[in-house]
Amino acid sequence: MEPIQSSLKKYMEDAGWEGRLQQLQDSVLSEKRVHDWLHRHQEELVDGAVQQGMAALYEYKNSWKNCDQCPGLEKCPNPMPGYQPELYPEHGQIQMRYHPCSLKIAADRQKKQEALVKSMYVSAEFKKASFENVETDETDGRAIAAHQAFEFAREANPGEDGQGLYLHGMFGVGKTYMMAAIANKLADRHIQSLLVYAPEFFREMRQAIGEGTVNEKIDAVKTAPILMLDDLGAETMSNWIRDDVLGAILQYRMTEKLPTVYTSNWDYEELEEHLAYSNKGGEERMKAKRIMERIRPFTSELYLAGRNRRET
Repeated sequence: MEPIQSSLKKYMEDAGWEGRLQQLQDSVLSEKRVHDWLHRHQEELVDGAVQQGMAALYEYKNSWKNCDQCPGLEKCPNPMPGYQPELYPEHGQIQMRYHPCSLKIAADRQKKQEALVKSMYVSAEFKKASFENVETDETDGRAIAAHQAFEFAREANPGEDGQGLYLHGMFGVGKTYMMAAIANKLADRHIQSLLVYAPEFFREMRQAIGEGTVNEKIDAVKTAPILMLDDLGAETMSNWIRDDVLGAILQYRMTEKLPTVYTSNWDYEELEEHLAYSNKGGEERMKAKRIMERIRPFTSELYLAGRNRRET
């Protein structure tokens, strides 16, 4: 009686499976990532390890192909959505594990920030904001401001270049919309930004004292790759907010070269004047200047003029 293994081999040969299997294995082993990894770790693998680890190598190859053609976190086709594979040798055999990708890490960080910082917001309108829909008028310089904002969104490099933007102008001229357009353009580059309404955030920080979450909230904001503080200067300022909250955030971001984008109704000089006075009625010019030294040299000032679009 013919052994079953011989019968199975003969059947596979007749059906052409063996040839197709060999082609599949050849395509896996010739893939650059697989080939380079096997070359680096060849001395750590026992005889037959490659054959035994073929399933892991095949999954590794396909998962990285998905990552190279990333369709976004929500449509990730990997076995573990949002995770990238890593090969490693163990006891002479090929093993594989998964690590979260940059999009997954950013999404998890975003969820944590949303749970912690209630004053951050991304409305349905802001999710649709784009530079194509920014109204420009060469007579009021809006086109110049939009161009500089677009260039920032296209070239910003957190951790390497800490230069940000300072958008100022009167009520309703579209400062926040342009900030949202920057955030969406950054998202296209897989760069995370945190958009925070400054007056609400500072009110939230006062409540955090009783909750014992001050340091957590400050950490969530100060470490954002790109921080966007909307409507800075509209808040009622206190010494603690200015020095221990805003000052601590900006000092960290300056040191770590993390860009910050601001919107305000005030220009630099007017904001400094605002920061010099607290709700206690005192005047502290030097402390206001200290904050401005963490804003003015690290931003490009963009003036946004035009009609109040909220009144139309």
